[in-house]
Amino acid sequence: VDLIKNVQVQAILGPQTSSEAVFVVDIGNKTEVPIISFSATSPSISFTKTSYFIRTTLNDSTQVKAIAAIIDYFGWREVVPIYEDTDYGKDMIPYLIDAIQDVNSRVPYRSVLCFSPTDEQIRGELYKLMTMQTRVFVVHMRTSLGSRFFSIANEVGMMSNGYVWIITDGLTDLLSSIDTSIIGSMQGVLGIKAYVPRSEKLDNFRRRWKRKFLQDNPDIDEVELSVLGLYAYDSFWALAMAVEKLNTVRPLFKRLDNGTNTTDLENLGISENGPKLRDSILHTKFQGLSGEFWLKDGQLQSSTFKIMNIIGKGEREIGFWSPTHGLSGNSDLTTKTSSQTNLGAIIWPGETTVIPKGWEMPTSERKLKVGVPKQDGFSDFVKAVVDSMKYALPYEFVPFEKADGESAGDYNELLDQVYFQNYDAVVGDVTILANRSNYVDFTLPFTDSGVSMVVPVKYDNRDNRKNAWIFLKPLTTDLWLTTGTFFIYTGFVIWVLEHGINKAFRDKFSQQVGMIFYFSFSTLVFAHSNFLPSSFPTQLHNCFIHESNEHNPICHFAEERIISNFARFVMIIWVFVVLILTSSYTASLTSMLTVQQLQPTITDISDLKKNGDYVGYQSRSFVYELAQSMGIDSSKLRPYDNVEEFHQALSKGSRNGGVSAVIDEIPYMKLLLAKYCTKYMMVGPTHRTAGFGFVFPKGSPLVPDISRAILNVTEGDKMDAIDREWFGQQVSCQEQGTTTSESLTLDSFKGLFMIAGVASAIAFIVFFIIFLYEHRNIITSECSVSQKISAMAVEFDKEKDISSRGSKKIDFLSARTTDGRESCVAECNVSTPQSPATIVCVHEDTVFSTEGSTPSTDHSTPIRDPPGVIEITSVN
Repeated sequence: VDLIKNVQVQAILGPQTSSEAVFVVDIGNKTEVPIISFSATSPSISFTKTSYFIRTTLNDSTQVKAIAAIIDYFGWREVVPIYEDTDYGKDMIPYLIDAIQDVNSRVPYRSVLCFSPTDEQIRGELYKLMTMQTRVFVVHMRTSLGSRFFSIANEVGMMSNGYVWIITDGLTDLLSSIDTSIIGSMQGVLGIKAYVPRSEKLDNFRRRWKRKFLQDNPDIDEVELSVLGLYAYDSFWALAMAVEKLNTVRPLFKRLDNGTNTTDLENLGISENGPKLRDSILHTKFQGLSGEFWLKDGQLQSSTFKIMNIIGKGEREIGFWSPTHGLSGNSDLTTKTSSQTNLGAIIWPGETTVIPKGWEMPTSERKLKVGVPKQDGFSDFVKAVVDSMKYALPYEFVPFEKADGESAGDYNELLDQVYFQNYDAVVGDVTILANRSNYVDFTLPFTDSGVSMVVPVKYDNRDNRKNAWIFLKPLTTDLWLTTGTFFIYTGFVIWVLEHGINKAFRDKFSQQVGMIFYFSFSTLVFAHSNFLPSSFPTQLHNCFIHESNEHNPICHFAEERIISNFARFVMIIWVFVVLILTSSYTASLTSMLTVQQLQPTITDISDLKKNGDYVGYQSRSFVYELAQSMGIDSSKLRPYDNVEEFHQALSKGSRNGGVSAVIDEIPYMKLLLAKYCTKYMMVGPTHRTAGFGFVFPKGSPLVPDISRAILNVTEGDKMDAIDREWFGQQVSCQEQGTTTSESLTLDSFKGLFMIAGVASAIAFIVFFIIFLYEHRNIITSECSVSQKISAMAVEFDKEKDISSRGSKKIDFLSARTTDGRESCVAECNVSTPQSPATIVCVHEDTVFSTEGSTPSTDHSTPIRDPPGVIEITSVN
């Protein structure tokens, strides 16, 4: 106050603590004098609240994310903050808790020390922490209190194996000023410290400062310049640069009163240069000793932090953290990594390199009290899970029952015991439900999930026997359509290949169309004569081939023999396909007509409600409420305790004091079906649940470890042995496996149809290419396209004599068009011999035709005698 009122200072540097800063900042606001602090780090003081407060250091809240990143990095799920009850200590804690919760960890307890606690008070608080499970602590306090705290913590044995200590920037930065004996008590502690990039300017300054400090303090052997000192140096430079930029000659104050009382805060006056100087400081930027100096929102911006490990007489860097890249093992922070190997080796309390798990049982004598339902069958599984954990976990089972051996309540009441901390955990057939997860934590499930219904079965195939269309059921619709399409396709290909050389395929158009269908479909009943095997009985073979059997009705189809090798190739493939199709069809139809079908007595819950049947459920289970939500009247629900009671009730039926169906969770239904698989079956929709899980108090650190152990057991061979113990070594029920016959689908025959289709296509294409080659004279003629097509059609429709393919006789006939030129139509209609070397002779006056007709001339040409017949033999 005296500096402002009497000296008329234009700016104040140096409120060193947050408590001091609160008072000084209030005066600065009233007098509009900028207050610059390089050590007041409390988040409660900010430029947005007091516009004349300028913080040239880091806000304490900027380091909480670095602390949370370390906690998340090592997988610790519970953290206890320890802090002093001052503005500096408590103002950061809300930010710290939020950051811890953001990484899915929790704060079960906050340890608060008064401003000046005695050693006994500190010791008492440490003893209280020892009784808790949590072993991860974040310490945020002044250096003087922190030194005493860690000395006492070492005395009570809390600097040993299993403990994790993390100190904040305020303590880590001033470690060099702490006595070496205290440093010896802090071995293995992790610390957060603001990162200052190295530079030649900084190294020179540190050497000069250290030399001057040791001259003034010859009793001190070793000392390091703190980051706080660098902030102070840069703060003075920033103020000097701002004043120089402002170019103020003398201070100007607007006096409100001429009184001389220096404690009168109402009459201090207002600085006329204050607003300009404040803005000048806020806009000052330069490269200082601590790095780039620039202010945003009135404070130094968040920077990178170093992760330190206290070892020996000092500290060692093990990693870095930045707001943009998170944790990293090097200072360049070019990439964000999360692998544990990226951080340097850490020596933990107790001089061990083993990462603490972050929690311990309070005392080694106390065992984990595990509650189990009255009828529990999961002890072996619990033992397997605990054995697979990386550390010993002593436990004991406590049955949830009364003194007389009866159950003490339902499953919800059992979980209440965990909530009220009567049990440390609950294991058994406890279903994971959303409403239960509001007050307890569950591990990952270890069984199948869902609720289903089991009903008795009946054997019946009368429905199939009465079905007039049962013969269509063995094949699905798409398979029927595909088969019919291929029958027609194959018949068409055979007709194309046989039309020119086989009389059976040359008749009226309607007869030829009928042959396409008849020939292909006839393969369902009998094989065609030309691909009968040599081992076929002689008498039946003769029936197919000899002319003497043409009038035998049984052998009537002998006239439809196949002549072309291409057609034979297609038919061999097609007969193979038909053989497989007919065999599969016969087997499927026989099964549908003769095998008894397994039918449920009840198919849906609506049947139960309509018939007024009784429904069974497991007593004390949540299934009771679930069944009511499905619309089943509570008077129709009957509770049972085990699988045997389910079996007896289902055997009796609703009319005889039993039930018509049982609704329960799938593991129990599997157990029932494993013992009585021929009598019951699971029907209806499955109502999804999360399965069975272990139960722990909310936020228990055991949950992630137990969940990982459950995965190790369920994925290994141990679970198979446990399944055999739970469900028995049951063989599969053959009756259930053969009681239904599904229709054959197209997927089972895609390969066959593909082979048949490709074979037919290849034969057709090769035949077409040969046909075009033999009649290439028509293609190369000068006729129009329509004339060429007509000519080719005529050639295709002609009957070929395959017995005379090597030699042809051609008659030479004469023909002439009216204008003396060759007729294009006549030329295209010239018969083409069935030989590779086709000869068409065209003379200026006469056309030699293969039709065998007499030569023809026009009216101006005298008629001459035929020249006779010339035999032309193919060169090839």
